[in-house]
Amino acid sequence: MKASGKLGAFLFLLSRMKSESRYTLGFWTITLLLAIVKILFTLRPEVNLFTEEAQYWLWSQNLDWHYYSKPPLVAVLNFLSTSVFGNTELGVRINAILAGVGISWVTFLFGAYLYDRKTGFWAAMVMQAMPVWWLASTFHMTDSSLTFFWALGTYLAFRAICEGEKRLWIWAGLATSMGLMAKVVMILLLPTVFIYLLFAKKMKAQKGNFILFVGLSLLGFIPALIWNWENNFDTFKHLATLGGAGGGESKPFDFGNSLKWFLEYFSGQLAIISVFLLPAWILCFLEIFKVKEKSSIYLILPGLVTFSAFAALSFLKRTEVNWPVFAYTGFSVILGAWIVRQSKAWRRYAKGAIMLSIGIPVIFLLPDFSGLKSIPAIERGEQKALNRLSGHHTLAKRLDFLKDSLDLENEFYFSDSYHTSSELSFYLAGHPQSYVMNMGSRKNQFDLWEDMSQYQNKGNVGVFVSMNHESMEGRATFDSLLYEETFVPYFGEYPVRKVKIQVWKNLRSYQPFIPDSY
Repeated sequence: MKASGKLGAFLFLLSRMKSESRYTLGFWTITLLLAIVKILFTLRPEVNLFTEEAQYWLWSQNLDWHYYSKPPLVAVLNFLSTSVFGNTELGVRINAILAGVGISWVTFLFGAYLYDRKTGFWAAMVMQAMPVWWLASTFHMTDSSLTFFWALGTYLAFRAICEGEKRLWIWAGLATSMGLMAKVVMILLLPTVFIYLLFAKKMKAQKGNFILFVGLSLLGFIPALIWNWENNFDTFKHLATLGGAGGGESKPFDFGNSLKWFLEYFSGQLAIISVFLLPAWILCFLEIFKVKEKSSIYLILPGLVTFSAFAALSFLKRTEVNWPVFAYTGFSVILGAWIVRQSKAWRRYAKGAIMLSIGIPVIFLLPDFSGLKSIPAIERGEQKALNRLSGHHTLAKRLDFLKDSLDLENEFYFSDSYHTSSELSFYLAGHPQSYVMNMGSRKNQFDLWEDMSQYQNKGNVGVFVSMNHESMEGRATFDSLLYEETFVPYFGEYPVRKVKIQVWKNLRSYQPFIPDSY
């Protein structure tokens, strides 16, 4: 009997191992297939870099300790990736794609650590169904690495709290430090862990380790402190302005505006965690607040702290929908565990909602293999959705053509927008440094770099490119206008935007707007 009992136990463990391995294989298969989808999207010739992506790439060509509005990690990653893949769209976006794989992997690990690999699998599927994940893992923004290091930091911190091992606290601190070099809002992880330690009544036992964790985390501030010490603390002034603490004359409190901003913010959060899963989210959260199980409280706490911080800010100023979503990674583990516990009918619903949430972006991102996107209404809808991602390469090709046909030499390119200037630097042949002529906007990174006044009375040709202005409005004067045209790039059969192109001879004077707002 004993031998047969041991054999039965062994067979049970073996079958469980096979089942667990199946979920691991399923996770990696789906995750890597989605990564391939995003690579194919990036390789579509009509899809260019988003303007912020182009700006962060330009930062990588001007490496520094920090930048006006953001820490250095996004630029460092672009520098490393483009050193391997070249100055291409894939060279930039491979960072986001890898970050997406990393976010999903950490989510899988967290679910498996708390429950089992089946839960880890469904947690990762929920993560990959959320629009926040698609944004962070498709376009290389600061939120890409921030979301990865937030997920990793919260996972490692939880393991450190549970296991009490100093090495885990060290790794959690280093992950948080890296996150701070992606975006300063990573600092919110520190009070989150502190609150949970108090809630779990573990602060006394973990006090020394928590202090070590905080100390290592704050190392991520060193590049920001060095740069801001040398640059009049511009980043801190910029962040204060974003937070409503500066940047102009104060206005009286308007309850109507405040309510409108909050409702915009709140409804945006519902959309960005997948509307198809909304009934499941509601029931799952109700269960958490009813049961108050410790691991679930930990998983929900980072998102609630961050959501609440930006919700409070939304009463003071309009708050972007994407600002808090990096902290929602724990939500997917909670919902994954909830799905596993449900009846067959609820699991069927959840699987269908996840398939829809993943399938729709896949169809949207993939090239037109089926011909479906050639239908005028669908093509027009796609053009509108990708408007800010198209036309930049075509514009650069036109400028390269004009350079050859007009036989230009020693020319420089400038615009009234840092968005346009960044795209020009990326797509023009040779990737020249472009310039921004400030026409009245708030300060940006270009205001801290050497401007085009270096070309005054040097005989160079200046090429002005604008989507907003018909002329330079006296900000710069040249000897003569050599050429002028309005160029319209197209997405398929649809015009994207009108672009004014002017070619000028010899910069005589330069008087840009000097911004005093941050």
